[in-house]
Parts: sequence; C-alpha cells; structure tokens
Amino acid sequence: MMIRVDDEVSDELLSAFPHLVSSVSHVQTTLTGTVVDQEELQGVINYLASMGVTIVDVLTIPE
Repeated sequence: MMIRVDDEVSDELLSAFPHLVSSVSHVQTTLTGTVVDQEELQGVINYLASMGVTIVDVLTIPE
C-alpha cells in the first residue's frame, strides 16, 4: 500500500502510523507499508484528511 499526500507531513503526525515508512520528495510525503484491512486503510485516510492533508494517491502495491 502506498499513500502520497501533497504536503510535507510533520514527525508528530507521522507518529500516528509507526508501522508505515515515510519519504519526502518535492514537498510530498509518501507513506508505504502494510495495512491489515480496508478498515485500517480508511482510518489512515480519515486521519490524514482530518489534519487537512490533501491525499494525492492511494495505490495497492503487489507483494
């Protein structure tokens, strides 16, 4: 799973997702990792949106 947002996400906000790895490029942050199910993915998306972060992409990456 990969989520790309159109912003540089703070360490404080990233601490909500300790199981995801972040990388920053061109003032975008990419979170990659495994989510257990659709409910967990929706929780990550909802949290980012509630913090005012614009989500650019959500992609499933084959294992």
